[in-house]
Amino acid sequence: MTTVYLSLGSNLGDKRAYLRAAVDALKLILRDVKESSVYETAPLYVTDQLAFLNQAISGKTDLEPLAFLRQCQAIQKAVGRTAQAVRFGPREIDIDIISFGDILLKTETIEIPHPRLHERLFVLEPLAEIAPDWACPKTGHSVQELIQKI
Repeated sequence: MTTVYLSLGSNLGDKRAYLRAAVDALKLILRDVKESSVYETAPLYVTDQLAFLNQAISGKTDLEPLAFLRQCQAIQKAVGRTAQAVRFGPREIDIDIISFGDILLKTETIEIPHPRLHERLFVLEPLAEIAPDWACPKTGHSVQELIQKI
């Protein structure tokens, strides 16, 4: 079993309900799930949109990374995600894979660890809550070190 860390976000509609539905669906494919608190955060990159609710979760899976990604994408669709008109724009639900064990993977489809995790407090602060000893497998930096660098 591999431990995965995920970041969830929503800034459209009933944001809490979208997060809850995504977590409930993820619990069907993960074991030993841990959930952070829900954080309200300002949008990053595209700033003229509503605030987000963000949350981190961790769990264990026996799926391979690409199969797990497909499951996350199916959950997003089932929960109510519609196509985004703008990259980094508003969305009902977003599930990002932050890390997948110690795997380093970069393809056209997926990059693990997440390539922008080091610039996102909305990812790192909830992650620090559920995994204070986590370190990025790519850089070796702890979650606390990454937070301090922002």
